[in-house]
Amino acid sequence: MSASQTKETKRILVVGRSPNVLIDTVEILRGKGYSTDATNQFDRVLDDYDAEDIDILVFGGMVPADTKQRLRQEISEHNAHVTFVQGLAGIAGLIASQVEGVITAGEPDDSNVAYDAGQRSVHLALHKAARVTIEAWWATSFTPPEPRSTSMQVLSAKLDEGFHSIALPAEVPTVASFLAVTVGSAVRAFTVGAMPQSVLSMIPTGGSSASGPPSASSQLPPVSEVSTRSSSAP
Repeated sequence: MSASQTKETKRILVVGRSPNVLIDTVEILRGKGYSTDATNQFDRVLDDYDAEDIDILVFGGMVPADTKQRLRQEISEHNAHVTFVQGLAGIAGLIASQVEGVITAGEPDDSNVAYDAGQRSVHLALHKAARVTIEAWWATSFTPPEPRSTSMQVLSAKLDEGFHSIALPAEVPTVASFLAVTVGSAVRAFTVGAMPQSVLSMIPTGGSSASGPPSASSQLPPVSEVSTRSSSAP
């Protein structure tokens, strides 16, 4: 399957909370040629979008567990082929890389890629020369409703066949940090440093409305509505 065919046949929906992250993710993926929409109206997902018209559904970290379970069940009843992805963090570039990782998972792979947490290094075993890009992201603010982040390109080079070990720069922190490794067209995303417990404790325990009252365990501020349509700009 060609890259253009892949983009045409993969329809992506991102369900999350932060308006800027959702809109930026849509812009990145649409810019790459993918049919992409996003919403933070959890209770209207199945009213606003056709379950049979979704190939990949990405859940943001602030989507309550009961909402994810309900959507998985109801969408799967109408579309057994949809792939569900749990976003690693509210970072648009990272989410886009996770989506591309799903899309390219079925493509021929001439490499083995792994992240060694102990050595803070990416290990590559290339069976042939390939263009390799490594990009890192990390959170700089966790203040809801709009988390902030930054990124850096660790590597962009054509590497020869064989084994390569690329150490992460010291600038990449050990908390709330992530990376994506692209070898040729195949993309893989990794967690470098997990999200802090203070952020995980913000995740609502229930409730389906993104802009409604926060749950007892989470005092999240209301957010502006996002519900994009592929036929129009987000």
